[in-house]
Amino acid sequence: MDFNLTSEQKLLRDSIVKFARGELNHEVVERDRAQTFPRELWRQCAAVGLLGLPAPEEFGGVGADPLSCAIALEALGYGCRDGGLVFSICAHVLACVVPVWQHGSEEQKARYLGGLCDGTLIGAHAITEADSGSDSFAMRLRAERSGGGWRLNGSKTFISNGPVADVVVVFAVTDAEKGFHGGVTAFLVDRGVEGFSAGQKFAKMGLRTSPVGELVFEDAMLPDEAVLGTVGGGASVFGTAMDWERSLLVAAHVGTIERLLETSIAYARTRSQFGQAIGKFQAVAHKIADMKVHLEAARLLVYRTASRLTVSRSISLDAAVTKLFVSESLVRTALDAVQLHGGYGFMEEYEVERALRDAIGSTLYSGTSEMQRNIIARWLGL
Repeated sequence: MDFNLTSEQKLLRDSIVKFARGELNHEVVERDRAQTFPRELWRQCAAVGLLGLPAPEEFGGVGADPLSCAIALEALGYGCRDGGLVFSICAHVLACVVPVWQHGSEEQKARYLGGLCDGTLIGAHAITEADSGSDSFAMRLRAERSGGGWRLNGSKTFISNGPVADVVVVFAVTDAEKGFHGGVTAFLVDRGVEGFSAGQKFAKMGLRTSPVGELVFEDAMLPDEAVLGTVGGGASVFGTAMDWERSLLVAAHVGTIERLLETSIAYARTRSQFGQAIGKFQAVAHKIADMKVHLEAARLLVYRTASRLTVSRSISLDAAVTKLFVSESLVRTALDAVQLHGGYGFMEEYEVERALRDAIGSTLYSGTSEMQRNIIARWLGL
């Protein structure tokens, strides 16, 4: 399979790297300390098309195919050192824009996609609850018929972009007897709906510029027009979001791995100990060689999965394999980068410690590594 980039894809990659390096890396350490979401940078990312990559042009998007989306997000992860901003963009695009585009009515697409693509709306995806993380069947948020619409009661937690979101894809139980498949419905909920509020904002180990928090529903009333997809069809909406997120969010990780590799090579060439550059020591050189192997394998997996995203019946398997390998490769690469930098790697100014803190979450969000292994095992008939 040939993954040589087309001239258009090369231009896309180069333009995003140049934009990210020039516009997104100012005061990253300070933003991380303050856990500040950079709204102005969000709008700049929208202006270059990042927030609407896969959405059709008629709705304000770029209309990029999945492989081109992967190349764009890889470039963003490579050029932008603000891991939280990169993560918020991916969550917005892959878990909100994509479901609205793929499952929304014409009215919903006309109402939301323009704002989601031009940055005036920030999107979020809300399925996790305090007692139902990986176990979606334990969901407790209820949506009950009331008058001509739905009344929602319950809460969601650990919602990326939740504290700043303008529109949220929310999953609620509409028929408890049917369980997750057939008994859960997705809704589009606007900020400002009476009875809906953003609750506690959480302080995190990493990805600190990406706000995460609770969403609370207390007799929140929604019209029938708020249903995304069909009543009882929430599992399909969720499946679409996860296939895209697991396949393409990790493309940004590939870019980060490449950046960490280059950082480590530069340091190993210039840092001297015992009369020679530390890169001459086999213990150091082998770690960097392993980074290169992980980078190339991760990129091939991402490109292969992205190219199959809309055409393969086994895409959930491909996505699980890719998400598992790339996220764990990112953690290993970031840990090795800190180790190679020694005491300097432990200091904020060299920024590799932040890359490690940001990397840890990659094995948790979008389904833990353990859940990805479960998915793979099921596909193998185990």
